[in-house]
Amino acid sequence: MTKKYFGTDGIRGRVGIDPITPEFIMRLGYSAGKVLSAMDWHLTEGKHPTVLIGKDTRVSGYMLEAALEAGFSAAGVDVFLSGPMPTPAIAYLIRALRLQAGIVISASHNLFEDNGVKFFSADGRKLPDEIEHRIEALLEEPIESMPSDKLEKEQRIKDASGRYIEFCKSSFPYHLDLRGLKIVVDCANGAAYNIAGHVMHELGAEVVAIGVQPNGLNINHECGATHCSTLQKAVLQHHADLGIALDGDGDRIMMVDKQGRLYEGDQLLYIIAKHRKMRKMLKGGVVGTVMTNLAIENRFKKMKIPFLRAKVGDRYVIELLHEKKWYLGGENSGHIVCKDKHTTGDGIISALQVLHALRDTHKTLAQFMHGVSLYPQRLINVKIPKSFDFNNDKEIKAIQEAAETDLNDKGRVLIRASGTEPLIRIMVEGESKHKISQWAERIADTVRTASKAK
Repeated sequence: MTKKYFGTDGIRGRVGIDPITPEFIMRLGYSAGKVLSAMDWHLTEGKHPTVLIGKDTRVSGYMLEAALEAGFSAAGVDVFLSGPMPTPAIAYLIRALRLQAGIVISASHNLFEDNGVKFFSADGRKLPDEIEHRIEALLEEPIESMPSDKLEKEQRIKDASGRYIEFCKSSFPYHLDLRGLKIVVDCANGAAYNIAGHVMHELGAEVVAIGVQPNGLNINHECGATHCSTLQKAVLQHHADLGIALDGDGDRIMMVDKQGRLYEGDQLLYIIAKHRKMRKMLKGGVVGTVMTNLAIENRFKKMKIPFLRAKVGDRYVIELLHEKKWYLGGENSGHIVCKDKHTTGDGIISALQVLHALRDTHKTLAQFMHGVSLYPQRLINVKIPKSFDFNNDKEIKAIQEAAETDLNDKGRVLIRASGTEPLIRIMVEGESKHKISQWAERIADTVRTASKAK
């Protein structure tokens, strides 16, 4: 059954436009609260389910936090508030505090005009589809507030950041440290602005922190993991050894070496996997996505590391890891999941796993990637009518087959619908930059023509 509001990463959109309005978000809190209240939590008599609400630094977070809190309170659910905290911190704190759910108010890597809400279950993982369907089913029901004597008060967690900093540090080996390293940390003026630098500093690094002056409007603006040129310039300017860029809610990571070279999610995932294989710490295989560079898959084959592709979205990476009982996966966008360290993707913890590899082997990022050349990729987005079904279009199928035949085993073609916008995303990958560009343009033209004809 298709969900109306929930996407691959919660509910997201432009603030003030349905569904990101105070009215809808209050109903969402109420509906989620009613679903949670109906579940068997084995709570002691008189106790209510308790949820934790965190947020990033967007100015709209205050409004949406109040709306969510009102909805949960009306449903008779206790609320803890953490204030600005990275998404993975909320996933950790739910388990640490033995709560029934967690909610993060964030639009991740988007700019401040957008916002969203994503849920975590008691085990620190994204909510199952079944629970999201149950919440959506109640959204059209009227709010019937609990009697005054059943309403709950909110409580603020004063030591949330300290708890999470210690948790992150615990993922780094005790016999190693970061002394002697100068690291630029770009927090994207987001939720990790008062956390990531402290983690690196307490492990011994000299830290230059940028993107740590959030004003509610500058999250992800020309900084962070979606705008790495700022970090590259800062690394060169400060003569740093490394740079780490997070996104607005702290679950994505990119890294830069001392020469200013950028290392994206696929490369960082490869470095962690290679180090774990080298030290016989890799349990099972690695999960990527349909967007993972073919050069990484081919290298894993040579290293005899099992590799599988999930759909785009970290929740699908985590689901496949859980199914295979593997521990390592990720996306080129910078979502990296180390399931032996955390239940979800965590930018700080992922950075520490890469730093573990570097400190343990005395190698650089470039040395780890020696001999691995990523295939060029050409990405094109094509706007389409919402009703257009490209999967059953004969012309699109024919051009895709022609491209795949021409590229043979030295490239691939991916055509998929966006999960959040009326777009078809086209990706062509291969050894020849000229050839993949030609095929991407031809496929895009075919999609445009076919969608207009419908």
